[in-house]
Amino acid sequence: MDQKQYEYNPGRVSVVTPVYNGETHLSYMLDSILSQTYPDMEMILVDDGSSDGTVKVAKSYCEKFAAKGYGYRIVQAEHRNASAAINQGLPFVSGEYLIWPDSDDYLEPESVRRRVDFLQKNPEYACVRSLSYYYDAETGERSDKADEQRGDTAKQDLFWDILSSKTFVCCGCYMLRTKAFFEVYPKRQIPEYDVGQNFQMLLPFMYRHKCPTLEEELYGVAMREGSHSRTVLTQAQEEKKYRDYEKLVDDIAKNCRITDREERKRILCWKARRRYKLALKYGRKKAAARALLWLHRCGGFSAGEALKEIIWLYFVNGWVEENVYPIYLKIVGRK
Repeated sequence: MDQKQYEYNPGRVSVVTPVYNGETHLSYMLDSILSQTYPDMEMILVDDGSSDGTVKVAKSYCEKFAAKGYGYRIVQAEHRNASAAINQGLPFVSGEYLIWPDSDDYLEPESVRRRVDFLQKNPEYACVRSLSYYYDAETGERSDKADEQRGDTAKQDLFWDILSSKTFVCCGCYMLRTKAFFEVYPKRQIPEYDVGQNFQMLLPFMYRHKCPTLEEELYGVAMREGSHSRTVLTQAQEEKKYRDYEKLVDDIAKNCRITDREERKRILCWKARRRYKLALKYGRKKAAARALLWLHRCGGFSAGEALKEIIWLYFVNGWVEENVYPIYLKIVGRK
């Protein structure tokens, strides 16, 4: 690889996007990149071993990107997962700023410019994010439904809120300073898992840096039936997904060098709470009880709350379980 590809170009925005079987939707995202009002960008599109016409669609855009004056690179890789695909693109990043939108989403024309303007005017920040909106991929109409909470957009310490799903990880909303990102991952490789990619990209960075929010909806999230995030999983698949996330978060904790006792307890609580909800979902009462006791030990439950949960867990069934217990869960704040 040419060493020049590793040099930073001041002001340039690098866009790294993994795509898998995106023949029907990739054009919409690429067109939104071409519609940007910001003048200096490079598009690094990584095909994750697609079996449809994705690469053909991607190649049809070469002249369009050249005419716009944007860099454009197509990287073809064997099919693995999104994080592995991102790793195929990171070595080619040459911009001062980095974004990684999904292949089926949409950037508003001012999306890049508004975030670059903020970072240029506020050099004390290593990142910034904007808000998103959701739209129906078939009709293009905006939707009131959202996959993620916005949370407290005035907060700038986002590590724990992202981990606990109190705020969004929506990938195309974030812009990072590239040098700061590669200080987190000096080998230009994020941990590769079948889950995540946004956790890998964001959590170690957010542990080190504050992230302000622009109160503008600059990124559109496509809602498509059959998309990866909306695929219905079997119990075995969902349990594996949960285990993979736990391993991933352990990797992230090592990267962040989290040794503080209270912070490690918060991670244990995160694991236990997830295990408890999953066990309840599939009626695994013994596993739920174990997770509940673990959650109590790490401070996630008072003894009284734990006792109430155990009573419900073991002695409530039938009509009461179906109709009353969900209401109880809402009251105690664990939907």
